Amino acid sequence: MIFGASRAKAVDQLNNFIEQNLTDYSKLRNFDFGSDNRSNISCLSPYITHGIINELEVINKSLKKFSFVKNEKFIQEVMWRVYWKGWLELRPNVWSDYLIELDKLRDEFKNDQNYLNVIEGRTNIECFNQWVNELKENNYLHNHTRMWFASIWIFTLELPWQLGAEFFMQHLYDGDTASNTLGWRWVAGVQTQGKHYLASEWNINKFTNNRFQNIKLNENASPKISNKSYPLIKRNFNNPQNLEEKNLLIFENNLSFEITDFQENNFKKIYIISNKNENRSIKLSEKLVKFKSLLMKDQEQRLKDKSIDCEVIDISEVKNIENYYSLYPAVGENLDYLNSNNIKMVFLYRNLDQLSWQYCNKGFFNFKNYIPKIISSFK
Repeated sequence: MIFGASRAKAVDQLNNFIEQNLTDYSKLRNFDFGSDNRSNISCLSPYITHGIINELEVINKSLKKFSFVKNEKFIQEVMWRVYWKGWLELRPNVWSDYLIELDKLRDEFKNDQNYLNVIEGRTNIECFNQWVNELKENNYLHNHTRMWFASIWIFTLELPWQLGAEFFMQHLYDGDTASNTLGWRWVAGVQTQGKHYLASEWNINKFTNNRFQNIKLNENASPKISNKSYPLIKRNFNNPQNLEEKNLLIFENNLSFEITDFQENNFKKIYIISNKNENRSIKLSEKLVKFKSLLMKDQEQRLKDKSIDCEVIDISEVKNIENYYSLYPAVGENLDYLNSNNIKMVFLYRNLDQLSWQYCNKGFFNFKNYIPKIISSFK
């Protein structure tokens, strides 16, 4: 499992998957054959998370290979992240409340031996220990395995889901504020109240081809309970009518300016914004910090190759820049820094998000009914 930190590597991965493995995706996608065999899934999420390639680019290439009907499951999986982001944008307090809860739990569990054993992969559950090591080594886990992992963490090892979500964000190359936080909430049973996900021995055996033996889990646990509710917050995601010639800021979720909706606009200079661990609520692993840094350098070089004036700067330097727009960083660490330092910006939103997020007021099964309409709008 090697994720090359460049757009060239991302495009190669996309093309290889479309040509060689897309045809069997819906049939094989739930199987985790081990980190040495990922041919049944796309492994594109680390690149999509950082905007190295985008959802429409991926979907467009898939539709050139097969029809929408044949591709529907793959397209739905690509659009899940768009949905989760939109859901959180309409309820941003879910994220801020999570960070408050996490801060308290960190202090409570900092010397808890059970917790310390779990994050070092020293439990009596062999598959879980292997996944902990795989996460740290490869900075990636199969999506189905993430569900098993979260369920075991919460219901068998009896640890708070908030700490598990932090553990993922510290290591995953595709760590995404919305997908990660809401995914862990869903497994716990607090995202959709009363509906949780329980890992089972037979399910793990089936979808890992019986690679693990004697998996003892709590398969009868009740969902976690939360008394908090999050009503929708009305928000506008409108762009300025006329984009004057200004500077442009891009964050770690939009690291391919040349495929954005604003690639034809003339900006004086592009600033690529780096956010160090010292500014983050969740401290990232060294490998993840390096991965992000290399992706930023790759974007910088690609822009310079096109004779576009650009520079990578620390987020603390933003206050020194004048006359700029910013590609929207989404709810998460970067937006938190801007808000906490009272840095006001005019954001530019992706067309895909503007169209999609209006349908994120309910569950995904409602959202997926609009996916054909959303996709057809960009043909």
